[in-house]
Amino acid sequence: MVLGGYLLGDGLLRAKEAERSVTVRGLAERDVTADLATWTISYSASATDLGEAQGKVRSDTNAIESFFEDLGFPENALQPTGANVSSYTNRGVTTYTVRQRLSLRTNDIERAQQAVAQQFDLVSRGVFLEEGSGMSYTFTGLNDIKPEMVAEATKNARDSAQQFAQDSGAGVGAIKDATQGYFSIEARDGDGGGWGKSDSPYKKVRVVTTVNFSLD
Repeated sequence: MVLGGYLLGDGLLRAKEAERSVTVRGLAERDVTADLATWTISYSASATDLGEAQGKVRSDTNAIESFFEDLGFPENALQPTGANVSSYTNRGVTTYTVRQRLSLRTNDIERAQQAVAQQFDLVSRGVFLEEGSGMSYTFTGLNDIKPEMVAEATKNARDSAQQFAQDSGAGVGAIKDATQGYFSIEARDGDGGGWGKSDSPYKKVRVVTTVNFSLD
């Protein structure tokens, strides 16, 4: 009975010690620059004669291609992505609208920014840019920095755990379990995209990990 009581008491003590732990969150952030720029340019022309509307769109297409050529983009950087024709009739008069979309895709971020800065040159060339025509910047190298950022977030979590342990007179032991949060990529300075406003090529990558450490 004495031996059984000792074993039971020792087991309860070990179970209590096993429950000593702290759960903290670790943060890692990194400023990066986008390595891919895409720009979908939508434009249209309307006329009561379908051929006239089509001719205006063809003229606009030539103006857009010349615009990007003047900026030094290669010919294959700009590709057609769609076109459609719609019509409506008012008091017996039918008006045709021809819409065209071209897409720019480039890894030359600096040149892409130059294009955005001069986009109103297209308006001066007679091109009517529709809503939704804006540059979008993407960072594609996330997988290359993931391991380092997870390690950094875990270290940050341990630092927080050590501060907690120091205040409570304990020591930080091994990781009992951990959960990696989602990686988020947002504009570094809070700039968003939208009509008349370009997305920012300067991004902030962020990840939060939740780590449960045992306490000694």
